[in-house]
Amino acid sequence: MFKYDLIVVGSGHAGCEAVLAASKLGLKSLLITLNLEHIALMPCNPAVGGPAKSCLVREIDALGGVMGIVTDATYIQMKTLNSSKGPAVRALRAQSDKKEYMSYMRHIIECNPNISLKQTMATSLIVENNEVKGVIDEFGLEYHAPTVILTTGTSLEGKCYVGLQYVNAGRMGERAATGLSESLIKNGLTLKRLKTGTPARVDSRTIDYSKMTIQPGDEQLRFFSFEPDRPIRKQYPCYLTRTTEKTHEIIKNNLDKSPLYAGLIHGIGPRYCPSIEDKVIRFANNPSHHIFIEPEGKDTYEIYVQGFSTSLPAEVQIQMLHSLPGLENVHIIKPAYAVEYDAVPALQLSHSLMTKKIKGLFCAGQINGTSGYEEAAAQGLVAGINAFNYLNNKEMLELSRSNSYIGTLIDDLVTKDIQEPYRMLTSRSEYRLLLRQDNADERLTPIGHKIGLISDERYQRFLEKQNKIEQEIERLKSQKVSPTEENNNILAKYNESIERGMKLAELIKRPNITYEVLKELDKDTRDLNLPSDVYEEAEIKIKYDGYIKRQNQQVETLDRLEKIKIPADINYDELTHISTETREKLAKVRPATLAQASRIGGVKPADISVLMVMLSRR
Repeated sequence: MFKYDLIVVGSGHAGCEAVLAASKLGLKSLLITLNLEHIALMPCNPAVGGPAKSCLVREIDALGGVMGIVTDATYIQMKTLNSSKGPAVRALRAQSDKKEYMSYMRHIIECNPNISLKQTMATSLIVENNEVKGVIDEFGLEYHAPTVILTTGTSLEGKCYVGLQYVNAGRMGERAATGLSESLIKNGLTLKRLKTGTPARVDSRTIDYSKMTIQPGDEQLRFFSFEPDRPIRKQYPCYLTRTTEKTHEIIKNNLDKSPLYAGLIHGIGPRYCPSIEDKVIRFANNPSHHIFIEPEGKDTYEIYVQGFSTSLPAEVQIQMLHSLPGLENVHIIKPAYAVEYDAVPALQLSHSLMTKKIKGLFCAGQINGTSGYEEAAAQGLVAGINAFNYLNNKEMLELSRSNSYIGTLIDDLVTKDIQEPYRMLTSRSEYRLLLRQDNADERLTPIGHKIGLISDERYQRFLEKQNKIEQEIERLKSQKVSPTEENNNILAKYNESIERGMKLAELIKRPNITYEVLKELDKDTRDLNLPSDVYEEAEIKIKYDGYIKRQNQQVETLDRLEKIKIPADINYDELTHISTETREKLAKVRPATLAQASRIGGVKPADISVLMVMLSRR
């Protein structure tokens, strides 16, 4: 019999973060995977970050996770999106070298003495008295542990479709995980079918890049990790092409060959990452769609055709790709395919990501109905931390909507009855001006240090940075710039002027004025030579001070409702003054606080008032 503190089933981005967090905290952990060569595989887009997702990666890093560090070590392009817009929607995106990413992550895992690896298929859970005790694999071997984290991705009873043909697989080239779904159902959990897909991979040597628009990386590099001394690597460009009228005609003429439109796939696909055939049908008035041509690594000619996900037959895919400018003679290395798989509706989980029915059993990643590497990694980190907390009778880590996108992600999953694969968007958060990628360390590093994943050395560097930010804010509030002719000549370049002496903090609040402009105006600002992450944070805090204060007031209002706890044993049938439908929703979700109850779809403010009265009587 094999004994561990924790068993993690699945070695994708959720599994890697989960096992590393738990093992760093001291748990003897077993990582079970279908294929050891696929640890930290990017089965779809070889990229990390983007709108909202970059916040997740930086929050993972601030808590002590590794996704940001691995991305910074293996990027082949770095680019800041929405750089001309406000700080709440700016987003860092990295094109990763797929093989290097996997190799780097596996090296980190194998260097940890608390982690054992096992290539096998977990086929059933060992559960006694509603507590998990371990798993059994396909060979009948038992692995015992008081905590188990399921991070199975798209593997559970997976089916991969190319046209009307399918193979049993979680990803093309890797077998499906069978048996575990049946075991979950047997132990009282309900499952649902979801669908996702991935585009074709093509040969770079058969692409005519002269017909495309180049998309280079940034000259001024930024990184995901808050750790210092990130590597400077050679960057490789991406390219932009578009669908044509011919592309759309080919798709429309072959819809009957799509497994989704033919009714073979019953799982619900991601609304925010639709297949190209979905785009053509749903946005019929749009004559063209962007298609990005992205390298999968620096030592391969395999190219990812971003935005061209499809499940149409291989011969149709060839016609479609040949209709794109620059791809007229392209060679397909791997066809696009759709995958349908089992998932666990996350209403069955608490905010700790532990299942409500089975103590010690956690779920993280796509099994919870999400899409994206970043969403998976964030959940894996939280599940790994809470597996440790559960074993050591510590308070569970339950991040809030007001302090993180991770908290928003998990709250949405466990509170709302989400039917489609969930993708993190900036619009998901009501506090996105507070939850920026630049201040993730300020929000979460103290939590990561308290947990034990952030070292004392790194925490001291964080405190020094925060001190520099506050000192610079105070300096800008006290130091003045005079209305000299020289200064007004500088300001005129930015369509600005001053008629009186003005504090630097007052001046930088103007839309056209940045910290770089202050450097032109003020010698002291130039001589300080502050790091960009320090002065940018100072600038944001001053420029958006009024908006930030307003959102902090909203947070205080929400906190009052968060502090009103709802007993776990409450009988919602006693709430006779609210509708049967609302009672059923409350009983299904069983919210932990009044604030969580207010976020359940269909629960009205009047229902919350009734619930508040009942709680006051108790």
